[in-house]
Amino acid sequence: MMDILMYLFETYIQSDVELLVDQDELSDELSRAGFHQDDIYKALNWLEKLAALQETENIPYMNNSAITSIRVYIPQEMARMDVTCRGFLTYLEQIHVLSADTREMVIDRVMELETSDFVLDDLKWIILMVLFNAPGNENAYTQMEELLYGAEDGYIH
Repeated sequence: MMDILMYLFETYIQSDVELLVDQDELSDELSRAGFHQDDIYKALNWLEKLAALQETENIPYMNNSAITSIRVYIPQEMARMDVTCRGFLTYLEQIHVLSADTREMVIDRVMELETSDFVLDDLKWIILMVLFNAPGNENAYTQMEELLYGAEDGYIH
């Protein structure tokens, strides 16, 4: 499923191509690209749930946490995200790329993946997708891109 999400993100979202195709057309295209129908359905459902995180106020973790609060991971989260992944999330919070809300969105999306092979690179993709889809996080998205890809153009001071 991560392959499909990365393909969609690179092809449609990150490349600024307008996503005007309907879900059936998209599903057909992904099938032609060699992805299995079951995985396509799961990936599209995952993306719908990501979009839904922006549209609801009924999610309990989507509240303004105190700046002194500490995130305690449950055993299932620790099994999915190793210490490197959890440390990276903490680092991104410390440099203000992630807020408590966007961190929780990332964790929510990570836990929805059906994989046992989750690594730091996968987490970085999920973070990019969440930040891209979370209104008001344009600067954080840009910072995350710079962290991942480095400044390709611009001036070095």
